[in-house]
Amino acid sequence: MIRTRRLPVAVVATAMAMALAACGGGGATSGSGAQGATGNPVEGGNATVLMLSEPRTLDPAFGSNNGPGGAVVGNALFGTLLRTDPATGAITPSLAASFKTADGGKTFELALRPGLRFSDGSPFEASAVKAHWDRLKDPATGSLYQGDAAQVASTEATSATTLRVTMTAAVPNFGYSVVTSSLNWVPKPEAIAAGGASFDAKPIGAGPYVLQEWRRQDALVLKRNPSYWDAPRPHLDQLTLRPAIDGNQRLNTMVSGGADVAVESSWSNLQKAGQSNLVTAVQPLSGGNYIALNTRRAPFNDLRARQALAAAIDPQALNVSVFGGAGQLVDTLFDASSPFHTGTPVGAPDKATAQRLFNELAAEGKTVSFTFTATSSSENRALAEAIQAQLNAFQNVKMQVKVVEYAELAKLQTTHDFDATVSSAAFLDPEPRLWTAFAADSRSNMSGINDPELNAALVKGRTSTSADERKAAYDQVQKRLVEDHPNLWLTRNVSAAISSKQIGGVEQYGFGSLLPDALWKQH
Repeated sequence: MIRTRRLPVAVVATAMAMALAACGGGGATSGSGAQGATGNPVEGGNATVLMLSEPRTLDPAFGSNNGPGGAVVGNALFGTLLRTDPATGAITPSLAASFKTADGGKTFELALRPGLRFSDGSPFEASAVKAHWDRLKDPATGSLYQGDAAQVASTEATSATTLRVTMTAAVPNFGYSVVTSSLNWVPKPEAIAAGGASFDAKPIGAGPYVLQEWRRQDALVLKRNPSYWDAPRPHLDQLTLRPAIDGNQRLNTMVSGGADVAVESSWSNLQKAGQSNLVTAVQPLSGGNYIALNTRRAPFNDLRARQALAAAIDPQALNVSVFGGAGQLVDTLFDASSPFHTGTPVGAPDKATAQRLFNELAAEGKTVSFTFTATSSSENRALAEAIQAQLNAFQNVKMQVKVVEYAELAKLQTTHDFDATVSSAAFLDPEPRLWTAFAADSRSNMSGINDPELNAALVKGRTSTSADERKAAYDQVQKRLVEDHPNLWLTRNVSAAISSKQIGGVEQYGFGSLLPDALWKQH
């Protein structure tokens, strides 16, 4: 059974507190009856971790800080400035000793631990954090997290260990933008300046592991960084990271003992893993995966086309056909464990309404014809095909499927060259993900929705330090999303890891971002 826990609403915005309030769903929990290795960590040994995709570059500017996006690579090579507590979701220190605001989120002070070193032995200083955050903020860089970084107006390294951060607007919970983005992964600036190919050959960070070998399309072989700040971590001598895009292959490899840990994004795989006596760890989140409808162009610049699609698609049927009924559907925006949960439904299928709207648009010469862009993963292909099959039951609607690699899908956040595609807005606290996903000013607003009432509510929710004001604001956000239909919610995100019974220290933070420094293996 997957367990969740209810968290208190607490926005901490004082210079005395490190944690900037967990206001959303709970932490990582065991999802199966099987139990992994316990007791004191065993030092040494090798382990293999399966990832859902292979990175196209090791430059953290282009990494995705979530399980499906290969966050384990970023965490291994660069470490983390901040993390989230697995039990409460509150922000906790890592490379950073503290991240504090004394003025409600107008400015922050990031203090690094003294004596930090990059893997090549050079000092890890606040100037490196500044260089990385400034680079992510530059639109020319093309980072997936430019929208998160753009919240920062300016940075100043006031000492070797202190960075002063001035925001464009007060954002009391900005720490969640750091901990769930590549702002959290700081490379050595000089190594980045050497160029992409050079950096990929020898990435320099302050993480628990260093690159030994990258065999493209096969594996990244990492070895222990003896100068890692958090000794005795990492516990393993060697870590091998392998891409395993196909869900069935990934599960079969784990069942057969061909790997020790697998990052997992499939509800059905998670269910089957538990039945196979493997260990599963799941982090409950609000929001989830959704179909982003591009409101910038036809056909979905017409509200009726979005309403028709929302009424035509049956999430329950998708769950059965794609996930074997194992998926947790997004029936409400906020998970039941969240203090923002109100029970407001996100919508329900209505075939009669769908067909009426499709007919109405066709009569005006606006037949709903669109392309669904999906990744090459087995789950995404199956989802696209299942949606296509459902729409084939209607007249005056036509859907084509375009399959791309994960890296190509990520580019759509900046090119916006799509009609419909799968995206995600999963979160512990609704800040920053709801704002970055649906605010008109956000570069990560996949749908391009621009609703004044929605925009105002999102700003209120992200800037207020009052729990009651935030709850009222997010109530309004829920209502406007239902009325605007910029997206069609699917399933809660699977922020999970599957491991063998010989593995201990399976820890995640943020959006299921696996921490390799904690892993150890009985041998």
